[in-house]
Amino acid sequence: MRFTRRRRRHSVEDENSYWVSFTDIMSSLLILFILAAVALMVQLMSKQDALGTALAAVDTQIQAQQAQQAAMDEQQSQFDAQIGTISEAEHVRAEILEEMQSRLQAAGIQVVLNEDSSVLSIPSSALGFDSGNYDIAPAYRDRAATIGVILSDVLRQGDRTDYLDTVFIEGHTDSVPFEGPLGMNNWGLSTFRAISLWQLWDDTLPKGKQLDTLNNAAGAPLFSVSGYADTRPVAGTPQGASEHAPNRRIDIRITIVRPSSDELQGISDEFASDSSS
Repeated sequence: MRFTRRRRRHSVEDENSYWVSFTDIMSSLLILFILAAVALMVQLMSKQDALGTALAAVDTQIQAQQAQQAAMDEQQSQFDAQIGTISEAEHVRAEILEEMQSRLQAAGIQVVLNEDSSVLSIPSSALGFDSGNYDIAPAYRDRAATIGVILSDVLRQGDRTDYLDTVFIEGHTDSVPFEGPLGMNNWGLSTFRAISLWQLWDDTLPKGKQLDTLNNAAGAPLFSVSGYADTRPVAGTPQGASEHAPNRRIDIRITIVRPSSDELQGISDEFASDSSS
């Protein structure tokens, strides 16, 4: 009896010890699991913060790239607008001079339009400039006035002058040396030919067609008068006496509004800077 009770007591004590040890192990494992879970959560939160920071940096970079692209698009738009304006101005210039040529020929006045439609040449046969002479003879004055009226009419159509910078009335001479009063040479002769035509227009054109009232896009006077002596001969004229008459002429040269080199360079520099940044 004593032996049996003692064995039962030992069995219960062993069983209790086993459950205590098992509970301690499970408690330790639970603590380790909790610690591991906490460490994992901390690690995840840290990675989440790092990911958030990285995403914010990427978003900032994307916004910067979008702003840069918008600036480049704006500069490209400005450049395209400048090029478009130049193209439109060239079209308007050609339209003016081609219409002048057509209307003058319809009036029996033969003129010559150069290949790029920027210069209209009025030969001596239309103005009567003899060698060494800058006066427009009375027989040619009506014809010269008609040229001025047609020039005024075609320039005043629509907004054409908004595309123009200057209309040059250019005098030219042949290559025969000229010695005039007060030391005048071919330079003076060519200039006085242009002045004579301009003065005739100023004296004869009716009010409302006066050319000196026209301004360019900047609000400055549209017309300018100049002389070039024999420095710009007509291309392809034969040698000898027959070459002289075609070079005694008045050229109407039109220059168009263009962006300045500084403006184009500024756009180009900004575009290059944005492209490289």
